[in-house]
Amino acid sequence: MLTRAIPKTNEALPAIGLGTWKVFDLAPTPANLNPLKDVLNILFAAGGKVIDSSPMYGRAEEVAGVLLDQMKAQDRAFIATKVWTEGRERGIAQMEESFRLLRTERIDLMQVHNLLDWRSHRATLRDWKAAGRLRYIGITHYTPSAYAQLADIIAREEIDFVQFAYSMATRQAERHLLPLCAERGVATLINRPFETGGLFRKVRGKEVPEWATAFGGTHWSTFFLKYILAHPAVSCVIPATANPDHMREIVLAGEGRLPSEAERARMLAFVEAL
Repeated sequence: MLTRAIPKTNEALPAIGLGTWKVFDLAPTPANLNPLKDVLNILFAAGGKVIDSSPMYGRAEEVAGVLLDQMKAQDRAFIATKVWTEGRERGIAQMEESFRLLRTERIDLMQVHNLLDWRSHRATLRDWKAAGRLRYIGITHYTPSAYAQLADIIAREEIDFVQFAYSMATRQAERHLLPLCAERGVATLINRPFETGGLFRKVRGKEVPEWATAFGGTHWSTFFLKYILAHPAVSCVIPATANPDHMREIVLAGEGRLPSEAERARMLAFVEAL
């Protein structure tokens, strides 16, 4: 799988990961866990390892922890989660609970979810990173209206990662946020790459154009993801799925070459014309 270097450390990060919003918010029963085990096995077999969660996602952290424990796969995963509460002490309590639910003594990436009270959590994140409990720290948001605030924090604070929405339909990050991340050496996690299914609805009944096979865009999911990954400031894309067949298509986006700038323009023009 294609990897991108995390700028602060030069660690190689696989370009395709897995989001857990909604799809991991399930009771941890065998019937629910078995398809998710298949999804994780497909991700790991393809060379991926990023699993992104949050206390906001219901039982997702618990389910991820159970799965990784049952699969004995903690060392194969890059575990990313978030703090999503107000106040320093509440943040500490919530993050401690994340460690318990994820069944780990070290979390690879802790992010302030949707910038909620990020100033209160800043010192804790830095202290825990210095102590080795966290490997990286970051911030997130999913709405373009917050990108200016994300950019302001990136410009002034020392952070390792930023997570935000970017897709063929939501491209505001191309104007300033992605270039700034490249300039400041901040890795990027991309959420909502399919617009929560909106892009698939847009192309329903349409065939992927034949010319997209030149760069491996043989499925709509790989087509959409390769457009994102072709931006050099993108580190990893984290689509959420509980469907093993969909995961098999998704990981293909991390294989082979990426579209050129001319091909990206053609991809965009094709989708916008539908």
